[in-house]
Amino acid sequence: MDPHTRRCGRRRRLALAAGLLPALLLAAPGPALAQAAARYPDKPIRLIVPFAVGGTSDVFARLVGQKLSTAFGQQVVVENRPGANGNIGTDIVAKAEPDGYTLLFAADGTMVINPSLYEKLPFNVERDLAPVSRVVLVPLIIVANPQLKASTLPELVALGKRADADLDFSSAGLGSTGHLAGELLKSRTGIRMSHVAYKGGGQAVTDVVGGQVPLLVTALATADPFIKSGKLKAIAMTSGKRAAGAPGIPTVAEGGVPGFDVSSWYGILAPARTPAPVIEKLHAELARILQADDVRRRFQELGGEPIGDTPQAFAGVIKDDLAKWARIVKDAGISVQ
Repeated sequence: MDPHTRRCGRRRRLALAAGLLPALLLAAPGPALAQAAARYPDKPIRLIVPFAVGGTSDVFARLVGQKLSTAFGQQVVVENRPGANGNIGTDIVAKAEPDGYTLLFAADGTMVINPSLYEKLPFNVERDLAPVSRVVLVPLIIVANPQLKASTLPELVALGKRADADLDFSSAGLGSTGHLAGELLKSRTGIRMSHVAYKGGGQAVTDVVGGQVPLLVTALATADPFIKSGKLKAIAMTSGKRAAGAPGIPTVAEGGVPGFDVSSWYGILAPARTPAPVIEKLHAELARILQADDVRRRFQELGGEPIGDTPQAFAGVIKDDLAKWARIVKDAGISVQ
């Protein structure tokens, strides 16, 4: 064989090898990923809560984290990373290693409202995060400092319509579900009140209890201990029906605003590209936990209903809610610079 022919043959072999290399690289991790998923989890898991300690997401995250720790035999460490209405903690998870050891306990406000509020986010919800399961559906509640001269929704609306009305209401953050529920109440009733944003439901509750702000729209889980102790008074639930955990508190619709229905959901997501077997294992364990009678009772005591839907169903909810809240944010004229 002449030298030219040998050189051509060598080039063809190198080209063939180069062409096969990407396929080999893609195929090679398969068994390794399967083995890693089979062992998962074999070290502690970080569950990032993108809001402050004491808020609704924190309360439910710690309940679920404790159950997952027991189920997996590995510690699930709840880590609060508040700021920018949940964007800071969410971005940490979006950029984390996609191995199932950094998870997000997300609120709907960050996932499906923030994309309409902020001109630019450091993450894309549908591209950078993988849904595992919604955990709980939580109706919101309007609560007030006991000194406020209104104890029912009709009394609050009458107070807020007075010429000298100067009411403030707080929420877990600008653009949160509580904030938009308050804005929707304003538009439906003509009540005059201004929003005061906080970095989490815990601090918002503290300031309403202390009298710095008269009103708060938050989840029942956050406000319930203060209602029972008399430090806050319940005005109305924002959900379409009364909460199982607080059947004595009427809804906004019952108070004269027909069709009013706003609730929040909380769920767990992982970084995009987390192996499907890991997502499936997490979902299966969450679904089992959320079906347990003791968990259901505890969630209902806190004003929530456990969900445990599939990753595919959760992705569908996110898609639909992104469109729904985009319309509401536009109509309310809310934006964040």
